[in-house]
Amino acid sequence: MTSVSVRDLSLKFGSLEVLRTLNLDIDQGEFLVLLGPSGCGKSTLLNCIAGLLDISDGQIFISGKNVTWEEPKDRGIGMVFQSYALYPQMTVEKNLSFGLQIAGMPKDEISRRIERAAEILQIQPLLKRKPAQLSGGQRQRVAIGRALVRDVDVFLFDEPLSNLDAKLRAELRVELKRLHQNLKNTMIYVTHDQIEALTLADRIAVMKGGIIQQLDAPLTIYNRPVNLFVAGFIGSPSMNFLPGRIEGRGDQVRVVLGSGLSVPLDGYEAGEPLRDSLEVVFGVRPEHLTVSREPTSGPSLPAEVELVEPMGADSLVWLRLGTNSMSVRTESTAGFLPEDAVHVTFDLAHASLFDASTEERI
Repeated sequence: MTSVSVRDLSLKFGSLEVLRTLNLDIDQGEFLVLLGPSGCGKSTLLNCIAGLLDISDGQIFISGKNVTWEEPKDRGIGMVFQSYALYPQMTVEKNLSFGLQIAGMPKDEISRRIERAAEILQIQPLLKRKPAQLSGGQRQRVAIGRALVRDVDVFLFDEPLSNLDAKLRAELRVELKRLHQNLKNTMIYVTHDQIEALTLADRIAVMKGGIIQQLDAPLTIYNRPVNLFVAGFIGSPSMNFLPGRIEGRGDQVRVVLGSGLSVPLDGYEAGEPLRDSLEVVFGVRPEHLTVSREPTSGPSLPAEVELVEPMGADSLVWLRLGTNSMSVRTESTAGFLPEDAVHVTFDLAHASLFDASTEERI
């Protein structure tokens, strides 16, 4: 069952087109993440769904109802903003109840909803405090609670964790995931942090220039990006890209990289036949490379260690491969040092090929 449906949505500010004939269906109970760099239109799309912006064209449906021109309060949504937006003079309890009181809800129902939200978010001891007496993570929990007490079907989150430090972000990320599993409400979440997107989402909509580039499950987007932009934006560290050219046909097809190094493509699953002399970009993620001091079976190429970044459980080794630089994730105990002569092996089952002219996946 579709919870939120966006049909041919466009938004212009004068001559600037921010969203372009965008279509999106979000299932009931789904956690959808809108992901992309600043200015891609993700927060704008969220604000259109919320009714905070008037669209130029198209329609928006929530729970089967056309809400295109409805006021935000009549759309059946709860929204959590990047800023906590709490009333500083009110206690946590008053912050949670204020909107319900304005709506004329009975006191016993208000108390029931606050008690439920406080229990879910584990903020019962904070109800008598004011925002100034709370940490950043506690304030964000209260902001989420203010949306939760509305008891709606759809929750909208506009980068709610971006003001927190790394440790708090990781903790609240887990709590949001647990919250969604318990409530099973539809949640639409905006972020530029691809780690948040990969860990939270049922599906991710990767956006660029007001257009959804790819809409799919996190692992599908990570392993089979549809174009160079998605491949480079998803993943930390980013996918390695090497310019190359296809040579040969059938069982003899290979990619010749810009430095003249040749990699057989026996294990690569192409969506279309690989054409001889086609200019391509060869992409492979750091964890899909193996580096060793001796040649191994499979496509193995000589390289030189440039530098090593220890990261605790593992290390990121940067290699010079011909005229190209690339990163490889290794065990922290591997012990590679700068200027070591090594061999790098590609896992072609997880590699990606992109047409150099269209930037689309082959």
